[in-house]
Amino acid sequence: MSLFKKIFTKEKKETLDKGLEKSKNTFFDKLSKAVAGKSKVDDDVLDNLEEVLVSSDVGVNTTLKIIDRIEERVSRDKYLGTDELNKILREEIAGLLSETNTGDATEFVIPQTEHPYVIMVVGVNGVGKTTTIGKLAYQFKSAGKKVVLGAADTFRAAAIDQLQVWADRTEVPIVKQKMGSDPASVAFDTLESAVTQDADVVIIDTAGRLHNKVNLMNELTKVKRVMQKVIPDAPHDVLLVLDGSTGQNAFEQAKQFTAATEVTSLAVTKLDGTAKGGVVIGISDQFQIPVKYIGVGEGIEDLQVFNKFEFVDSFFK
Repeated sequence: MSLFKKIFTKEKKETLDKGLEKSKNTFFDKLSKAVAGKSKVDDDVLDNLEEVLVSSDVGVNTTLKIIDRIEERVSRDKYLGTDELNKILREEIAGLLSETNTGDATEFVIPQTEHPYVIMVVGVNGVGKTTTIGKLAYQFKSAGKKVVLGAADTFRAAAIDQLQVWADRTEVPIVKQKMGSDPASVAFDTLESAVTQDADVVIIDTAGRLHNKVNLMNELTKVKRVMQKVIPDAPHDVLLVLDGSTGQNAFEQAKQFTAATEVTSLAVTKLDGTAKGGVVIGISDQFQIPVKYIGVGEGIEDLQVFNKFEFVDSFFK
């Protein structure tokens, strides 16, 4: 049985296909040129494939891993036709993603916890952080969960206002203070409110700035420490939001944030309309952090749970 059996609903799969269309088309344009006139996978084809993967924002280190795996197969099988390359790439990239993304979730679910499940969301301004929080709130609420939002990005008034818009739109409660308030205080109040309301999920927004990594680290550490006064094992998930359309810049942001705090999962947004979808493969592999969600459209339902098999199937369709 193929690894790539259909897991998503038809509608969800169509959204994913459409969201990755530009990345897929650009990748296959490059790939067809890389193997033009060749019948078997040889050193020239592998050199060209390496260039294709790097220029598709997969990243140098991950590209070299993929090339090594294909070289092993060429050596083992003695002959591999270029017509098989698409299938081989699918299998090897799915295998690589499986090392970090071990689950097979397709729906918005949370682990069973004694207290509300706390998600602390980090990421620079402009990557779609607040929008991702709003869409997550919508999805969890649609799944029957009671959600509370916390506006702990007190650095910008616009961030608080934007989160309020999403709270109104999704009809979930929000805890906020005025601009310039202590983010840890907001997080504390949010968790206390969530416990009182017997909420299932708490999503905490945090300041999106990287100009001083030390300050960011101190702030996030303090927010976590204060939350643990209410819920000892909070946060259960530190979700880093990255803008997929920025390609290699997303790698740099991941590097900065993983140095500043313990990131446990990733959301890669704005994959629709960009040819840089390969960044999902590289970032997941390089940082050994699972991709939990991907944004493949502007609609409220266009944030999807990342499923490695469906992603690779759409990318190589």
